[in-house]
Amino acid sequence: MNRREFNTTLLSAAAGAIIPFNPALRINGARLNAHLAEIAQFGRNPQGGVSRVAYTEFDRQAREYTMRLMREAKLEPRIDAAGNIIGHRAGRDNSLPPLTMGSHIDSVPEGGNYDGQVGSMGAIEVAQTLSENGITLRHPLEVIIFENEEGGTYGSHAMTEGITEKQLNLVSQSGKTIREGIRFIGGDPDKISSPLRKPGDIAAYLELHIEQGGILDSEKIDIGVVEGIVGINQWEVTIDGFANHAGTTPMNQRRDAMLAAARFIDMVNRVVTSLPGRQVGTVGKLQAQPGAYNVIPGKVTLGLELRDLDAKKIDSMFEKIQAEAGAISKATGTAFSYKPTNTIVPALCDSRIQKIIESTAKGKGLSTKYMPSGAGHDAQEMARIGPAAMIFIPSRDGISHSPREFSKPEDINNGANVLLQTLIQLDN
Repeated sequence: MNRREFNTTLLSAAAGAIIPFNPALRINGARLNAHLAEIAQFGRNPQGGVSRVAYTEFDRQAREYTMRLMREAKLEPRIDAAGNIIGHRAGRDNSLPPLTMGSHIDSVPEGGNYDGQVGSMGAIEVAQTLSENGITLRHPLEVIIFENEEGGTYGSHAMTEGITEKQLNLVSQSGKTIREGIRFIGGDPDKISSPLRKPGDIAAYLELHIEQGGILDSEKIDIGVVEGIVGINQWEVTIDGFANHAGTTPMNQRRDAMLAAARFIDMVNRVVTSLPGRQVGTVGKLQAQPGAYNVIPGKVTLGLELRDLDAKKIDSMFEKIQAEAGAISKATGTAFSYKPTNTIVPALCDSRIQKIIESTAKGKGLSTKYMPSGAGHDAQEMARIGPAAMIFIPSRDGISHSPREFSKPEDINNGANVLLQTLIQLDN
């Protein structure tokens, strides 16, 4: 949806009845945190977190629980062909596109109890609060629980860009193909194009989420106003040297691919940290061949990843890395080659909604900080079809994807209350 369409939607809403601003309207924090404790039982692991990988039995059980909560919140849940759960409530003007909010409930193996779940349970709690207070929005309302976010945002991708036959045949973390997994959770992969929406089909998308980093926690800030979700570029870097006997080859005659790799890893860190900003770069995979104590490595394969909100900055960093790798290549007698393996473009959050989130939070006496999201989220996909925004709450010690992941109940309640008031202001 472009700026004119967005403003037209707001003017159209303004022409109807406006929901009076009521700062005293709050979610039921005790109920929300109880729901988080209850859903944590599905796939609970001995470490205290959850292993609720998408398309497993625990995932299916948690989805049934979630749909029960939706019904209690006076939402009408259905499962679309991609396996997403969509809880719908009619608005006062159902000719308007829906306001949407949500997240996911699947986890990584041995994950935590808050990633995705805070946004999912928080969105349902907001819907229940509206229902209990007799508030019907002008727009229709949708709470969406996206399937398999952790495995590659498949549910939201199916809604905004579509899933290909090739993707349906990929094997997921559960051991099932994406096709088998979608069918297992109640979707219909034979009609995988039916959930697809186009720009303008939603009025806006909001997502509450834990930060999954340590900035808010370390700076004692209550609410993160997300500026955007970073782009992610990944390459497989191959370094070709020459494998030879480790005992009989003099040091000055070696073409050691591992030595070149070590210099490359250090150089990546230096290049990324030499620039102002919040970009990050990582070498997260390393494989040497032939992989023996007594053989000089003749080939090394690395996994390089660069992330930033600015795609041009990512390109600039990669160009500098390639240039400096050329010097390493010359010094070590090795050759570098690069194969792109994944490209996710940055998704900027809507600046108008960011301001609403900020003013809402400050109106409640909460401190705020504008910040990027270094992790991918369903909001990144939803930004393709309408204005999208995210609300972050602190993660203790910046820990996520771990049983030690934790956000304080009061922080969760703060985030859900900001979500509630932001939704109402958007509707108005």
